[in-house]
Amino acid sequence: MPTYISLVNLTEQGIREAKNAPERLQMFEKALQEAGGKLIGFYLVMGQYDYVIITEAPDDQTAARLILGVIAQGSLRSQTMRAFPREEFEQIARTLP
Repeated sequence: MPTYISLVNLTEQGIREAKNAPERLQMFEKALQEAGGKLIGFYLVMGQYDYVIITEAPDDQTAARLILGVIAQGSLRSQTMRAFPREEFEQIARTLP
């Protein structure tokens, strides 16, 4: 299943509603599971980003739909990247000319 890494920043709205963040995370995890995905990791981080979230989803379209649904609520902005685990990286590298 494809893996996604999201680098997340809270908006001003998200900062004001920070105490509700655990419930929002639970709702996101439930939606992810209902879509056939899985929350792999969630980290509150210090520095340029506020959270790092690692998920799995059945496909890119499902991941995009879930991410758009979350950011449409207005409490965060996200940069999401498709991540290839070592095994996939090695397979890709072996096919290079």
